[in-house]
Amino acid sequence: MSDFDSSSGSKAGDAELQDFLQIERQRAQVNAQIHEFNDICWDKCVDKPSNKLDGKTESCLSNCVDRFIDTSLLITNRFAQILQKSQGGL
Repeated sequence: MSDFDSSSGSKAGDAELQDFLQIERQRAQVNAQIHEFNDICWDKCVDKPSNKLDGKTESCLSNCVDRFIDTSLLITNRFAQILQKSQGGL
């Protein structure tokens, strides 16, 4: 293998590593967000922990998480629109 081949192989390996790290960062962010949803919605909806959820608590938890997801998607889409407009103006 020539020096050129090993150099390009190293660059490809670096790119793969960067892609892997980016994916792992995104997974960590999603997991952190899920834990945050759980904590906030638990505090908001669960009065007395028990071995079974009643209908009111289950509905509250579902609605709470749905609103957080909707809000996160709205913010993400808004940032994407801003980024797209800023890139289009260049």
